[in-house]
Amino acid sequence: MPTTTVAQPVEFLRTLPGDDLRQIMWRFADRFDLQMLVQSARRVARGPVARMVAEGGRNSHEWTKQKAELLHLFDEAGLSSVFLDPEQGGFIEGPKNLALALLAFELSWVDGGAATCSMAGNLALAPIHGRGTPEQRDTYMRRACPPKPGEDREIGRGAFALTEPLPYVGVETGLLSGKVRIAAWKKGEDPVLQVEKRGRFITNMGFANFVTAAVDSADDRIKGSCMVILEESDAGVFDRGTPTRKLVHQLSSTRDPVFNLRVPASRIIGGYKIKDGVIVPNFSHGEIIEAVFRRTRVTVGLMTAAKLLSAVEPVIRYQRGRFRGGDAAALGSPRYEFGLQMKEDALHRLVDVWATGEAAASLGFAAARLFDELDPLEIKKEEVFAARKVEKGRAQFRAIMELEKDALEYLRLSNLSEDRRAATHYDVLSKDPLLQFAVLDSLANVLCPAVKLWNTGHGANMMREAVSLMGGYGITEDCPGFLGHKWMDAQLEATYEGPEAVQRRQLSITMTSKLFLAQFRNWINDMREIASQRPGTGACTLATAMQLWLWTFEHLQKATDADGRDLYHGNRQGVTFPLADALCWLLAARWMILDVLELEAKGAANPVVAEGLPGRLNFMTDLCHVQSTRAAGEVGRICAELVFGYNRHPAWDNAACAACYAAEDLDELEGFIPGIASGARGSSDVVETGQDHPTKAGPCVHFDGYETFARLRVKLDGCLTGSRLAKDRAAGALTKVMIPEALDYPA
Repeated sequence: MPTTTVAQPVEFLRTLPGDDLRQIMWRFADRFDLQMLVQSARRVARGPVARMVAEGGRNSHEWTKQKAELLHLFDEAGLSSVFLDPEQGGFIEGPKNLALALLAFELSWVDGGAATCSMAGNLALAPIHGRGTPEQRDTYMRRACPPKPGEDREIGRGAFALTEPLPYVGVETGLLSGKVRIAAWKKGEDPVLQVEKRGRFITNMGFANFVTAAVDSADDRIKGSCMVILEESDAGVFDRGTPTRKLVHQLSSTRDPVFNLRVPASRIIGGYKIKDGVIVPNFSHGEIIEAVFRRTRVTVGLMTAAKLLSAVEPVIRYQRGRFRGGDAAALGSPRYEFGLQMKEDALHRLVDVWATGEAAASLGFAAARLFDELDPLEIKKEEVFAARKVEKGRAQFRAIMELEKDALEYLRLSNLSEDRRAATHYDVLSKDPLLQFAVLDSLANVLCPAVKLWNTGHGANMMREAVSLMGGYGITEDCPGFLGHKWMDAQLEATYEGPEAVQRRQLSITMTSKLFLAQFRNWINDMREIASQRPGTGACTLATAMQLWLWTFEHLQKATDADGRDLYHGNRQGVTFPLADALCWLLAARWMILDVLELEAKGAANPVVAEGLPGRLNFMTDLCHVQSTRAAGEVGRICAELVFGYNRHPAWDNAACAACYAAEDLDELEGFIPGIASGARGSSDVVETGQDHPTKAGPCVHFDGYETFARLRVKLDGCLTGSRLAKDRAAGALTKVMIPEALDYPA
């Protein structure tokens, strides 16, 4: 007897993602301290900060009394203490990279300038926290804690002065015009330094009472560069300078200060030694900012991710209400209910914005969590090296490199099943802190610039797309969600702590690490396994794209161009930079998939998330597919250009002409090999009777030696099957998702 199969209704996304869902995806569902931090930051951002923006607080370059109220709001909400350890007045134990990332994300959801104002103080403290002496850490970290009731003291607010004034601004962070000399050095006493520094674009200078400044030696009695702490009360000139006439981030104070101060040598961050009558700082300014920026760059990347995700609700609201109030949109009609969401283009473009925001957040928070893992291992590494008397710098680098063989073996074993690993020395390797540091450090060295490059670079482009979806409303001062402000702010975030070229340069070096590449190969296998269980995520597409990237990378390492010059070289930025861009697309899509799998694994245990979980998973899975497809397309394009683009096109020379078919020869062979004439005419260079060569540069290109690449490229194209259906489903979900009656912060 025939049976009829009843199609099961497809679950759609019911509401926009909430805190419970995000806590699972970004791995802080078990961190009550971080959840409370998010709520505190949100109350400040979507309350007084949003009102300040709505009332025109961004319309002035000056640091006004109204803007100064932000500092007290941050203090009262506990935001100023996030970077501090409990013994210094903070409230979060252990590493704080994820905490600071969440703080920046929440503030940037409303205004990037407010986030910068909050985070710049931590940036000033970061050199002291990371490389300062115990006395420096204790003094300045405690001073940065807001005074408790009954305390009669001023809070320490800092600024970080690295960049130099015009004409030096933008040269590179390794070239400093700031100078340090010895002003006085009495026998048996601490030397007194004369510090001269002119800063450019220095955040917090409108109110900072101390500055961590990078300077270079201008005295034979001081070796190299260093960072030094300057205080407002020091003898000499502490001139806050003129306000920067910036178009963005106006809720932060940015000025061009001038310093000419006398300070004790004990203010050199990290301390110093005296060798043969010469002051030798324990850390150069480069060593300090390397440790600082590799963490704070991640935070900046998440500021742009927040902007993208914050744009979703205002755009949906605008699209649905676009035609309401006109005679052509009667109440209850599709035009009234859906507005622009009746058009596929508007929905598809919003899907792209949302998918980019999700991928950027996934990549950024993964990097923040990684640094939380890495920080205690770095402390342990320093303890081990100190016990072994291994000096900093090259000696430590060599010691880490000696672990590479064991680390590669650990990564090989980690790709085995648990049963097979049990019969190996995997457990021994997994408990070696130096080995674990080497593995995680190789990954952190890639993720840090990747987050900064992709989130702020591509993210800024997608913010323009979000603004365009609002029509002319997007570039008005009262645009819901302040999208015009956020688009402009994103342009500045793309240059913070090094513009795109700096990040690409770093990636072009760090992505060649054997340890990173070993992990990357493991990820390809992981994506294949995920694809077998969750094919709708686009994991199979991503795995093929990763394989194509890896083949291209290995090919370029040994390939030369048409003139015999090496392709993968520090000065061949036309090769290394695009390949770094392609890698970023893969990393963002990978971590987005992993976050959705985390939601699938743990969402049902949360009663708030469990309600409507199938619809949430369906939508997030489709977004993953959309993002993986876009990543695959970018990788395929970039890799094809690099693999083939540096070969010279064949020309109509004697050798090439000798390989051409004459039409009459093909006709004669037709009797022996049926079909050869039509097949050759369709795919080869054939000279027809009485005619010249085809009107092109030369014979068709052949793929000798590139068979693997061509096969992978064809496979990648095939892997895109179903991707547009996923985009259609995600677009359909946007027409059904419920949004609040109004934004939870003022227009």
